[in-house]
Amino acid sequence: VQLQASGGGLVQPGGSLRLSCAASGFTLDYYTIGWFRQGPGNEREGVSCIYSNDGSTYYADSVKGRFTISRDNAKNTVYLQMNSLKPEDTAVYYCATDGVVGSSVCGMDYWGKGTQVTVSS
Repeated sequence: VQLQASGGGLVQPGGSLRLSCAASGFTLDYYTIGWFRQGPGNEREGVSCIYSNDGSTYYADSVKGRFTISRDNAKNTVYLQMNSLKPEDTAVYYCATDGVVGSSVCGMDYWGKGTQVTVSS
C-alpha cells in the first residue's frame, strides 16, 4: 500500500489549492482515505476523511465550509480542494488509510510523503 500526496505550494491568504492523493498497488475506492496535516510546532491533526462504506465525509471544524474531499475512481485518486486558505492552514499535508477494506475508521496506518502547503502574503 503506497500513497503519494501532491499539489501543495505557496498561496496567498484567501487563495485555493487542490491536493491529490494517488495510490499504488491498490484501489482507493475500497478504502477510507483521510487527509492529515502537521504545522510547525503543532501536533498532527485530522483534516478530512472520505469513507469507503457509504462515501460519507468528515471535516474538522477548522476547515468545514472551506475544504472539500472527493474521489475520482477512474484515476484512483482522492482530492482535497482547499479554498479561502488561511495562514493557519500552513502545514505538511498527508493522505493516509488504515489499509482495511471497507473500514469505517479514518486511520493513518499507511501514509506516504506529504506535500507542503504554505499560506502567506
